[in-house]
Amino acid sequence: MARGWFSRRGDSRARARRDPLGLRQAMADRLLVGLVAAMALLACLALAGQASARMLAARWERGAQAAVTVQVPEPDAARLGRALQVLRAQPGVASAQVLEPDRLRELLRPWIGDTPGLILPGVIEVRLADLSVDPVLIGDRLAAAVPGAVTEAHGIWVARVATLAVAVQGVSLAILGLVAAVGAAVIAVATRAGIAARSESIIVLHGLGATDGDIARRIAARAAQLSGTGGLVGALLAMPAIAGLSAIAAPITGSESLGFGNLPWLEFAAVPVATWLTGWVTAETSVRHWLRRLP
Repeated sequence: MARGWFSRRGDSRARARRDPLGLRQAMADRLLVGLVAAMALLACLALAGQASARMLAARWERGAQAAVTVQVPEPDAARLGRALQVLRAQPGVASAQVLEPDRLRELLRPWIGDTPGLILPGVIEVRLADLSVDPVLIGDRLAAAVPGAVTEAHGIWVARVATLAVAVQGVSLAILGLVAAVGAAVIAVATRAGIAARSESIIVLHGLGATDGDIARRIAARAAQLSGTGGLVGALLAMPAIAGLSAIAAPITGSESLGFGNLPWLEFAAVPVATWLTGWVTAETSVRHWLRRLP
């Protein structure tokens, strides 16, 4: 019995030397880790959204800039053949193919429904090999050879997609900044709660000669440990959600754009480091501010 009592007493003394302020009880690990993990998960989702918007905008921009649509009214075989001949002879044109009428009706069905008697113009899909080629010049040459032919580039849609992508990236960055601010506030509140719970011990140690830096480092180390753990947990929890969203978006946007390998892994890896640093800086700043108010 005596040996067990002395053993427990020795263990308690060892724990007291390792944690003289009792921060393990004062700063609740589960609550802080859970809150920081939620913030880290949101941060990873914001980073994934920003990267996805950037990649999708680049993909759409490349595809739209290289695409030109030609409409040929009264699309008989001779006019379509003449249009194809002129287009394929243009420098910078990679390919020119007539869109089949059935395919064209399928594309138009969501807007005009089934209209068997509707006469549709001939549509030619043109892909440019050189993006520096001016589609207006191609259209002028085609109109001279095939009267009534209309060439439509997609520059206006490219500009709109680029504007939308910039807006989405801006919103993602704003969300990321908001998440960082809320995370810092959560850590500051938890730190102040820990200080309030152990204020007597802190005052005693301070009176015995412990410097502000010593006390601040002890509390900051505890806050940084919990914050870093929360950041790691949140980043790991975000991976299945991001993988699911990528799988859902892949058939619509192209699997090569939102593949798991194209995600910003370096930024994801930086999230736990960022939460650790935020916990350290926020806690140390809060503790030093509190200590300066001591008599």
